[in-house]
Amino acid sequence: MVAFEAIHDWVDAPGTVISWEPSAATLAKVAAAPVSAVPVSYQQAQHLHAYRDHAAHGRSMARLNIPSWNIAGQCDVRAMTHVINAYLRRHDTFHSWFEPDGAGGFVRRTLANARDIKFVPKNLAEMAAEQWREHLLGTPDPLQWDCFRFGIIQRSDHFTFYLSVDHVHADAMFMGALFVEIHMMYAALVGGGAPLQLPEAGSYHDYCVRQQEYTSALTVDSPEVQAWIDFANDNAGTLPKFPLPLGEPADSRGGALLTVQLLDDDQTDRFEAACAAAGTRFSGGVFACAAMADHKITGADMYHVITPTTTRSTPAEYMTTGWFTGLVPISVPVAGSSFGAIARAAQACFDSRINLAHVPFERVLELGTEAGVHKPTSGVPMLSYLDAGLPPLSPAIIAEWNQLNGRVFCDAGDAHQIGMWVNRLGRGTTVTVAYPNNPVARESALRYTEAMQAEYLDVVTGRVSATSRGAVPALAVLSSTVG
Repeated sequence: MVAFEAIHDWVDAPGTVISWEPSAATLAKVAAAPVSAVPVSYQQAQHLHAYRDHAAHGRSMARLNIPSWNIAGQCDVRAMTHVINAYLRRHDTFHSWFEPDGAGGFVRRTLANARDIKFVPKNLAEMAAEQWREHLLGTPDPLQWDCFRFGIIQRSDHFTFYLSVDHVHADAMFMGALFVEIHMMYAALVGGGAPLQLPEAGSYHDYCVRQQEYTSALTVDSPEVQAWIDFANDNAGTLPKFPLPLGEPADSRGGALLTVQLLDDDQTDRFEAACAAAGTRFSGGVFACAAMADHKITGADMYHVITPTTTRSTPAEYMTTGWFTGLVPISVPVAGSSFGAIARAAQACFDSRINLAHVPFERVLELGTEAGVHKPTSGVPMLSYLDAGLPPLSPAIIAEWNQLNGRVFCDAGDAHQIGMWVNRLGRGTTVTVAYPNNPVARESALRYTEAMQAEYLDVVTGRVSATSRGAVPALAVLSSTVG
C-alpha cells in the first residue's frame, strides 16, 4: 500500500471531478484559531523548514501523499460529504495549522471546536488525466491550513476516490486505516445502514506533547543520543551518503521514480524460507541484500543506512492519522560474511536500536554540535520495508485494495533523501527508488537496483556466499518515471 507511483503516471479515462474543499465559514474560523500549547512535532518542523528552504530557492518539494481507489456506481455525494467531514473532525492533526514564530521556528494554531470544520463539494466538470493531475498538484502548501483535498472522478459505472494530503499531516502508515475508515464508512451509509462505530482513534496532539517531554529530557550523555552520535561519527559526523554520483542539483528537474521487480511470488516465498533458515526475519534479509549490494559497489566493510519505522504503540494510535514515523540507524558489517551472518547482524542491529526512532536526528543536532555532529547534505540513503502481512495491514485489506485498483501517487518534487522502498504487497517483492531527475542519478539508481536484484536472486538460487555473488541478471524494470 506504499508502493508509490509518480502522479505523472496516473492515466485513466476522463471523468467528472468533484472536489471537497473548506467552506468560507470554516476558513474564517481557522484564520481566527488561537495559538496552541501543543508543540509542533519534530517531524512537522523539519518538513516545514524544508518546504520554506525549497520555496526560497525556487524548487518544488516532494510533499504529497495521494492514495486513490475505485468504488462501483454513482457517488452518493451527500454520504461522501458526511464521511469526509467525520474523518477530518475525528483526527486532530487536521485541526491545526502552522505559522512562523518570528524566531526561526513555527507555532501551532488549533481550532477549539472540531465541528467548525466543514468541507463542501465543488463540481469541477469533466477533466482528462492531465487536468486532474494539475488540480491535485495545486493542493495548498503546508503553511496553509487546508493542505489536503478530497475528491472523486465519476465515470459511467464507477468513480475513483482520492485524497491529496501534505506530508505534514500524514506518514505512509496512515493509508491502511484511511482506506478502511473512508471505504467502509461510505459503504455502510450507501447500503442504508447506520454510521459505523469505529475503534477509538488516538490523538496526534497528545503524541506531540509526549515527544516534546521526552526529547526535552535528553542530554548529550543520554544513551540514545550517544548511539546516534556514534552512528554519525561513523559517517563523517552526519548521516550516511549514497555511494554513487547523483549529478548536480542545477541539472535536476525535480525527482524521478524507478520501480524494479526483485522477486516474483514463488521467489519471495523462497527468500523468506532462506531468511528463516538463517535465523532471521524477511526484513533482516532486505537489509542484508542492500548491504551486500553496497559492498559489491563500494568495497566498504560496513554498511550504513537509515530506515523508517512507526512510533505508534497503541491500537488507538494505529487508527490515527498523523506523522508518527521515526528513523532507526542501521550499521552492518559485510566483508567476508555470509548472507546468513549479515542478515542476523542487520536484524539484531534494527531490533536493538528501534528505540532510537523516538529520538529525532534534529534533536541530536541540537545536542551534539560540540561532538562534531552536523546537518547532512542531500543524498542520504533511506531503506524502508513494508510487508502486507504485518499489522496494521493484512492480506485481506491488501487483496481488497488491489481489487479496487488501489494506488498511491506522489508528486515528483525534490527530496534530500535517496528513498528506497522494498514492498511485499501480495505481488512478489519490488523496490521503488526516488532519485534526482537527471541522467547521472538515473544511471546510479539503475546500477544500485541491479546490484540489489542480483543479491536477492543469488539468495533464492543458493548461489550466495561470502566471496561469490554470481552473475548480474537483466534488470526487470516495472516502471520508470521522471517529473
